[in-house]
Amino acid sequence: MTTERGASVRFDKVQKSYDGETLVVKDLNLDIKHGEFLTMLGPSGSGKTTCLMMLAGFEPASHGEIFLNDRPINNVPPHKRGVGMVFQNYALFPHMSVAENLAFPLQVRSLGKAEQQEKVKHALEMVELGEFGSRRPAQLSGGQQQRVAVARALVFDPDLVLMDEPLGALDKQLREQMQYEIKHIHENLGVTIVYVTHDQTEALTMSDRVAVFNDGVIQQLSSPDALYETPQNSFVAQFIGENNKLSGTVTAINDNICDVRLADGTELKADKVNVNAVGDNTTLSLRPERIEIAAVDSMENRVKGHIEELIYLGDHIRVRMNVAGNPEFIVKVRNRAGEQKLAEGQDIQIGWFASDCKALDPVG
Repeated sequence: MTTERGASVRFDKVQKSYDGETLVVKDLNLDIKHGEFLTMLGPSGSGKTTCLMMLAGFEPASHGEIFLNDRPINNVPPHKRGVGMVFQNYALFPHMSVAENLAFPLQVRSLGKAEQQEKVKHALEMVELGEFGSRRPAQLSGGQQQRVAVARALVFDPDLVLMDEPLGALDKQLREQMQYEIKHIHENLGVTIVYVTHDQTEALTMSDRVAVFNDGVIQQLSSPDALYETPQNSFVAQFIGENNKLSGTVTAINDNICDVRLADGTELKADKVNVNAVGDNTTLSLRPERIEIAAVDSMENRVKGHIEELIYLGDHIRVRMNVAGNPEFIVKVRNRAGEQKLAEGQDIQIGWFASDCKALDPVG
């Protein structure tokens, strides 16, 4: 057994089928490092929660092996894996006080009363609920109940904590606050956290790395910034953040830059990411904040656009345009003094650098 803080996890060729025919997880190979915060992100039915349930021991793998600190755990029951778990619905015992809820996993592990009290006190202070030990869950707000659930998962000092959509029931402001709190707890303790969510902002905010799932397969495993800046396929580009799509055909390739002709004849240059040869169909991915109004001469791509709609959002103006036949083309313009005045119905020139435009696999 390793002495490093935080558990290591390895999925080795893991598959899962519920009916013996359809695979909901397909040949998963994934290494999670000691002390890492790894998020499994994806739409409903993508396989992310199933992976978490297999790691927790609530679902058996149909094929392959899961390792915890280099020890195979497929045949180890959930209560002997030493894993903390946080659920979306909190799963607190309503008839117990907060302190009794936290003491329960310590009682199961046969710790003495004095040690239980010390660990419960420390866990409550960690989530800033030191004065709430005598209350029942029903006397707490949703955010406070979730803090108790997090504290209970950590109270017995596990090396691994699993979190399944833990903030899904909270309102937006509280959800954002809890994201930072969980992130800071992780930084302070060094425990390994595997976190499941369908919320991309949550994943980008909290994680060391993010595994983007779709159709039972990891589409990309990267740091949050790499995931956003350099998507490896069109699914990731569309799922992470806002993204403009332009479809065309590759007409030339020069090192890492390719020329692409759109259906209306517009010629663009893009970063060659997921295309192989001249003649390939491609979908270009372009973030709205990388586009400039009144393009500068150094930009390889300069096109005309027609403003369809302006939406004021405080720190920026959301501009919906018709560009190269795409009437849903979005540009984010910073709201600051001296910016060009825009109006609906206006024709303007916009531009972007080839390096900000990714040539990916075609989207049907």
